[in-house]
This record gives sequence, structure tokens and C-alpha cells, in this order.
Amino acid sequence: MTLTAPSTTVSHPLSRLTAEEITAVSTIVRDAGLVKESSKFVYMGLEEPHKRDVLAWSPGQPVERRVRALLLDRATGNGRDLTVSITGAAVVRDDEIDGVADGQVPILDAEFEAIEPILAADERWVAAMAKRGLDVANVRAVPLSAGSYFPDETGDRVVRVLGFHQADPADLPWAHPVDGVVAYVDITRGVTTAVHDHFDLPVPAERADLDQATHPHPVRDLKPIEITQPEGPSFTVDDDVVRWAGWEFRVGFDAREGLVLHQLSIDGRSVVHRASIAEMVVPYADPSPVRFWQNYFDVGEYLFARYSNPLELGCDCLGEIHYFDGTLADEDGAPRVIRNAICLHEEDYGVGWKHTDLFNGMAETRRSRRLVISFFTTVGNYDYGFYWYLYTDGTIQLESKATGIVFTSAYRGEDHPYATEVAPGLGAPFHQHLFSARLDMAVDGTGNTVHEVEAVRMPMGEANPYGNAFMKRSTPLTRESEAQRLGDATVGRVWHVVNPSKTNRLGQPVGYALHPQNSPVLLADDQSSIHQRATFSTKSLWVTAYDPAERYPAGDFVNQHPGEGGLPTFVADDAPLEDTDVVLWHTFGLTHFPRPEDWPVMPTDYTGFTLKPVGFFDRNPALGVPQSTSTHCSSHDS
Repeated sequence: MTLTAPSTTVSHPLSRLTAEEITAVSTIVRDAGLVKESSKFVYMGLEEPHKRDVLAWSPGQPVERRVRALLLDRATGNGRDLTVSITGAAVVRDDEIDGVADGQVPILDAEFEAIEPILAADERWVAAMAKRGLDVANVRAVPLSAGSYFPDETGDRVVRVLGFHQADPADLPWAHPVDGVVAYVDITRGVTTAVHDHFDLPVPAERADLDQATHPHPVRDLKPIEITQPEGPSFTVDDDVVRWAGWEFRVGFDAREGLVLHQLSIDGRSVVHRASIAEMVVPYADPSPVRFWQNYFDVGEYLFARYSNPLELGCDCLGEIHYFDGTLADEDGAPRVIRNAICLHEEDYGVGWKHTDLFNGMAETRRSRRLVISFFTTVGNYDYGFYWYLYTDGTIQLESKATGIVFTSAYRGEDHPYATEVAPGLGAPFHQHLFSARLDMAVDGTGNTVHEVEAVRMPMGEANPYGNAFMKRSTPLTRESEAQRLGDATVGRVWHVVNPSKTNRLGQPVGYALHPQNSPVLLADDQSSIHQRATFSTKSLWVTAYDPAERYPAGDFVNQHPGEGGLPTFVADDAPLEDTDVVLWHTFGLTHFPRPEDWPVMPTDYTGFTLKPVGFFDRNPALGVPQSTSTHCSSHDS
């Protein structure tokens, strides 16, 4: 059958997928005979061209559009990995996914929704609830990714399920965990393979309603704050290209990674070719037989950007705002629009630079400002916000915000030291939130070298007679085997990405420095299953030579993958890294020992990292920030 290539209106190789393109991909795949009645589209995303092709492309040249699509046959559990050429109206790659060696495709919403009826039909689950005086109809089944633990599950699509009691539609189930019971479900066959009733603990009774009767709290009397920009915002948006205060970048959005920044530059000089959150894992610390398996890869197993929030509903951004809709494919291959999925605005950020001089009488102040581009996603109980900040001094920052509801258990007492009691009889197990930022660097070009830079104390001696000296040590990371590093706050360890062929006016190579927050990496034992599957999170930094196929630090198919996927495979060839096209993979995150203050809804916690220019500019790039003319900024003279 000959297909006609659909028309496309995109103007750039990295333009976001349109609804028309998603429909075209679905049609091409169906016409190729690859979609059965039991098939579902798990994922659809732009297959981005090679970096060299993007950099060589000029406006007006043809745009080749290819899309990666993952299919699941729900009747068999088999997955397919496709590349579809929209331009050529053809499926150009069709690979079967080996569920044993490769892992499983991500979990569908339709699979999650099928769990409660499956459990309601299982006598063991019904009996376990009845034993606790609960009607199964009032128990919310929470299906969670299964990990990789038992040989008899290898190759099967499974989830593990915990129960939470919900007394009425307004009740928050997370307040009432039915602890001691866990069910294993084969979601392809639609059967419960096991129900383990390990112990019987009281179901916590206190509700989590946010009212004074349930949770008395002092009322804070705050006057309104209005953010206004009478002359409008300082940024412009043209075909997803944002320009602001010398910065320029292209907005991307993907069902797996969420917000992506492409071709980030300042003053016409490139800094980062592509930046995204490529994976995150949430490993729990409770070794209980009910929940030892709890660890979630929200990006690779759940495709967390599918759950992006429409941002105007909750006053998520303030000021003069530009919203971007997110267009994704639903499980039937049809376009689905998330209205206002991405928020763009600018905000004041205090004093940028200031000096009052006693000799020449100068008194100068410039306020800092930052451009904010963000999205928020809700994955089960947790809500995550990802905020990219660009500053007037050339700084780039990523801040991840974690809020929502902590995952709960029954509190078993101080003899089970893996959880905090946050309400009467209610526990919150210890856990980590570990993110991996993929930073495809291009510091003033693609020939870059990464140096590990740290402070060195100098011993007292002839060259340091008073013992006050310390120096800076810079060590190039020349091969992938050398570029697997841990942070070290005791020596102020940072990593400089420099371009050895470009220098500033002082003859120094231009560069940007990655400043980590130096939080713990993965705390699980080296022999654990989660260590094998989330090896990326055992190091603060990995550096790899650019390869367009290396997109995800835990591998392409994270769900039930046995381990060693992603970065351990990427670095196996020990590629050289000097003066070449490099990608930084930075692990950062939170180690969460919950507090009573985290209940019934968690105050936002923060983590992230910073990229700061080091010799990239000849002088302070914020010198050009104008004096404030706001009526809120006054002097004694006025």
C-alpha cells in the first residue's frame, strides 16, 4: 500500500510534535498492520536528529520528521519499538522488545485502572480486607511498579499492590494504609498471582482533611501580593523560541522527560545543546516483606510528563505569563492536549550587584532578575515541579520542587526504625528522590573538556610559612572510565566544562561550571536489585561522549529491567573525552526522613544544581542591567 506523506508545518528539526503529526504517526502505524484490537500506544515522541545535522540545518531547508513509538499488545504483553518517518509516511524500524533481556514498556493508565476489579475478584484479597473489618469496595488499590526480584516473574508484566481504606469520596486514602498485605498481579493475564498477608496492624483512623476540626492550625493573616509589569514582559516567544536579556533557547516537551530546553545560548554563544530531566528514582528504605520492593522510576516506568498539571488552575505562576500547551499521544494514538502545561515568566531576584565606595562616593545597585520556565506533574501521591532559571549574570539553575502527600504505612514503633510517625499510628517510610539531569553541553562550540576542580590545603613549610595558603587543583577527566565522580563538599568540588579552543580576553579557556548541592547518592546496598537497576544514581556525575542513542540513564525500558541498563552500558567502550562533544549526567536529589510537619500535605522541599560561567565572559555580564525605574525603588533625594 502506498501512503502519501502528510503535510507538515514545522519550521525546525527540533519543533515540538503537533497534533497533526501524532495523528499521522498513528495512521501510518495502523496502515502498516501493526495495531491490533488489543494494542495500545504507550509512548510517542520526536526522534531528534543527530546534533551535527541540527547544527548544519538552515532555515528553509527540508525538515525530516521521525517519531519513536512504543506499542503494547495487552493480550500478550509483547511490546514493539518503532521508528516512524512522517516525511516518508513509513515505518522504518520495527523491533520486538524482549521482556526478559530488555525489560517491559512503561505501565499504561488502562492497566492501573484494571487492578481494583482484578483484586475484588480474588478471594484472598477480599478475605484479607474482611479480616480487618473492611469492605473491599472501600479499599483503594494502589498498583506500583514491581521492580525485578523473582525469577518466576521474568518476562511477565506485573505490578505489586498496596491497599488504602477510603471511608467516603472526600476521604484521603493515604491517611489509612492497610498495612501488612501486598498483592502481586499479572496485568497481562488479569489475575492475582499472590496475596501475602504478613502481619495485622491497625488501620490508622485519623482523617487527612485540611480543615480546622481535623487538623487545627493557626490562620496566617497575609495581605495580597500583586506582581505587575506595566510595560509587559521583557521576553519574546516566536515559534517556541524564547529570547530574553541576551538568552535564547527553544522549548521542547516530551511525554517521558517533560520540559526540554534546546539550543540554549547567551549573546549568540552556545552553552547547552539540550537539557532535560532524563530519569528519576524514588527508592524506599523499609525492608518489610510488604514493601522491600518499593522503588519507582517515575520517568522511565510511568512517563511522568503524561500527568503534567494545567498550570493556571492553582496559581502556579505569578506575573506576566506565557503558557505553552503540551501535546502528547493518548493510549489510542490520538493527540491529547494538556492546556498550559509549561509556564514562562520573569521575576525579580533581589540584589544582583551593589557597591558603596568610601573613596569615590559611588553608590550603585542593580537588581537581579531571572527568567523562569517550569512545569508540574503529579505522580500518584507526590507532586513535582521542575523550574529552569536563567539569570542576568549568565547563571543557569535547575530547581526541583517536591510536595504533595508522603507515602504512608502503619507505624510499627521504634523497634522498626525505617519510618517516622507523622500522625497517630501513621508512619511515613524513609526514602530518597534522586533525579538525573542530562546536559548535552556545547560551551561556545562542541569541542569541550570536563575538569574536576577542587580546593587543596597547603601544608606549612618554606612556601607557606604561616599556613594560610590553599590552591585550586584542576584535573581533566580524559576518558569515560575516569568520569564517574562523587561530589565532595569538604573540598568544594565542582566540574568545569571548558572549550580549549576558545579563550577570553585574558587568554583563559571559556567555560561553565557545574555546582552540585552535594546531597547523598543512592543509599541502597551495592548488591541490591535497585542498585543494579539505578546505577546512574550511585554517582554524582557521569560524563559520556555524545551519542544520540544514549538518551536515558537507566536504559530505554526501565520497567522490570534486570539491571545494568543505561549509563553502565554507555561507558563500557571507555570513549575519550578531551576536546570532544560531551554529555554530563548529574545525579541530585533529596534524602527524605519525613517529619510530622510533612503531614497531611508536605511543604515544598527543594533540590537542584547550578551552572555558572567561568571565564565565559570577559567581565561581569550583568553590568548591562539598567538601573531600576520602579516607583517602589526610591532614594533620600526623591
